[in-house]
Amino acid sequence: MNTHAANGYATRQAADTLRFERLLPGPIERVWAYLTEPEKRRLWLADGPMQLAPGGAVDLVFRNGELGGDEPPPERFACHSGEFHNKGVVIACERNRLLRFSWEAGSPSESDVTFELAPRGERVLLTVTHRRLATRSTLLGVAGGWHSHLALLEAELDNAARPAFWPLVARYRDEYEQRLPE
Repeated sequence: MNTHAANGYATRQAADTLRFERLLPGPIERVWAYLTEPEKRRLWLADGPMQLAPGGAVDLVFRNGELGGDEPPPERFACHSGEFHNKGVVIACERNRLLRFSWEAGSPSESDVTFELAPRGERVLLTVTHRRLATRSTLLGVAGGWHSHLALLEAELDNAARPAFWPLVARYRDEYEQRLPE
């Protein structure tokens, strides 16, 4: 069941900011668990600890090769197929409502991500906002990456078949090349 809020594609909130919306099956506590608990988060995004308080450490451990499908990554994404860590710091955390943290903290491409949850009847509106995307290449990579990871989250929460990850990444990265003007 495809229940994307809006049309599922990111909207550009500013030159360096993307926003995604997804309408997901609730309850809100379940969606929160998939954002914050490593064993659930690893099924759609990344494993790793996250201290859920302002100033808390974030260590997202990406293993994209484990995210579904037997297809190897396209050559242009091969550098993302092994294990890599994305360190950050929690900026704000309000249980079952808001989580904001830095992304690639301390690097030249440091940015930040906000997850917001809002009830919509028996469903939950998840809004993901990624700010401070410094270059067009980063913006396009983030757009394709989030779109793909969110498709996995949606499938997981809907108890649906998981799409193959790498074809999604390649498809959405190419689509955002056309959708997001320079």
